Amino acid sequence: KKSSIFLFIIIFSSCVSKKKILYFQDEAKAAYYNTNDYSLKFKKDDLLAINISSGDIEAVKPFNLPTVSYSLVTNSVTGVPKQQSYLIDSNGEIQFPVLGKLKLVGLTRVEVIDLITKKITPFVNDVTVNIQILNFRINVMGDVKKPGTFTVENERLRVIDALALAGDLNISGERVIEIKRETEKGIVTGFIDLKSNDLFSSPFYYLQQNDIVYVRQNNAKLQSASSNQNTGLYISITSVLITLISILTR
Repeated sequence: KKSSIFLFIIIFSSCVSKKKILYFQDEAKAAYYNTNDYSLKFKKDDLLAINISSGDIEAVKPFNLPTVSYSLVTNSVTGVPKQQSYLIDSNGEIQFPVLGKLKLVGLTRVEVIDLITKKITPFVNDVTVNIQILNFRINVMGDVKKPGTFTVENERLRVIDALALAGDLNISGERVIEIKRETEKGIVTGFIDLKSNDLFSSPFYYLQQNDIVYVRQNNAKLQSASSNQNTGLYISITSVLITLISILTR
């Protein structure tokens, strides 16, 4: 009897439901899911590469930063030419050649392209504007295999891409993850449930630059961590309980 009761306690305490672990569990609900339109908005401290091109190369030269490389030793222009970049300052602006200050913070890529195109058109008719964020990065923290800061070239980054970069969740990681995002009004917090396909329709499914993805440890892991130092005490208590149950059930 003692061994049976003890075995039951061990099995019950170590049993983990698949419903708490598996991703995308409601696949049978529908065949298609609506993802939100992705529209990255520029933020302060974004480092941008902005290239202006046209059939008339000479005409757009004044609107492009020089492609140079500086030597820290000689303090002169040297080496392989490199496209210079624009940093969005604390006022949300950049200093653009010829056009002066442009406020970009809070605007989408399409809106900025439209803004710059309209301002250059009086000088050059045939204009193409290309923009890239050079410091698009996200932070993945918590109960994942490889937490860290990741800088990526692809600005269309999904939360599942970020988790893949971090080596995926540990088995002890909560499947409802937390995302911290900087906005003009302050920090907002969103939650993504990896167990549900509703995540594809979440406004946090596509990450923004500097988002923080945080994976909490599940309750079992937290309890295990807090009880490791008291394991001997718990074993003693369990033994006493088993003995009492054995006596009472005779």
